[in-house]
Amino acid sequence: MGRIVSIGECMGELSETGAPGVLNMGFAGDTLNTAWYLRRLLDARWQIDYVTAIGSDGLSDRLIDFLDQEEIGTEYVQRLTDKTIGLYYITLKDGERSFTYWRNDSAARRLASDPARLEAALDGADIAYFSGITLAILPPADRLTLIDTLSRFAGLGGRVVFDPNLRLRLWDNVETMRGWINRAIAISDLSLPSFDDEAAHYGDRNPEATAGRFRDTGAQRVIVKNGAGEITILDRDGSLEKLAVPPAPAIADTTAAGDSFNAGFLAAELTGATIQQSVTAGALLAGRVIGERGALVRSATEVAPT
Repeated sequence: MGRIVSIGECMGELSETGAPGVLNMGFAGDTLNTAWYLRRLLDARWQIDYVTAIGSDGLSDRLIDFLDQEEIGTEYVQRLTDKTIGLYYITLKDGERSFTYWRNDSAARRLASDPARLEAALDGADIAYFSGITLAILPPADRLTLIDTLSRFAGLGGRVVFDPNLRLRLWDNVETMRGWINRAIAISDLSLPSFDDEAAHYGDRNPEATAGRFRDTGAQRVIVKNGAGEITILDRDGSLEKLAVPPAPAIADTTAAGDSFNAGFLAAELTGATIQQSVTAGALLAGRVIGERGALVRSATEVAPT
């Protein structure tokens, strides 16, 4: 049996149903999306735990009920009496999404405020998964706590998997964002950047430049996602390979495309697939996810590899 710990913020998701004035209410968030797809792709020999902080209100209770129903572990979810979870609303145009957020009072900003709880959550885990959004929402002292805790975890043989998921508006400025993102890259076994984000905020000329920069920063392996373009793989031995992705169906909603790719890749690799097969599995899953509305698409995993 193995255990994966996903660390980050889960929010209430409001999305359009197609009926005027009617919205759908669900739960999502980048690291939660990946945990959810991992739970559906991996069998019961794998425990999937989620680490976050939420409130003690009714909406937070509903979130716990949802995670329990989806068989995602909640033992290390903090409950805070003076906070609640954040909310976001998805606006779609031609399949591309934009978000309106209400998260200033989000309890998840304090998910790393209890170092002992964080250490306990990672004790005995095989993989720790987090993102640049996880870092961005934390105060600086808690960012350092998280990085230091994950660094010790890696030093004891744990695998740290990191998706930069760059969102500049969550940071004070681009220099601060780059500094903390580079710290996270330096402790990661596997980094899963998206080229368009990296080009916009680091000026990378091409995916190969992104992969090389990550390796120079300390990442052991790098998978550079590139939308419908070729995926760039930089392996431990320094070998570089480009892999074409299967064509996706018509795009309905690109929400969780990268999050689901990450889950599809990890699930395939953890069940014995090669790195090339794992990339293909991730791309196939992401293609199915963006063909439907919403972050968590149950039908997308019904034909996914397990």
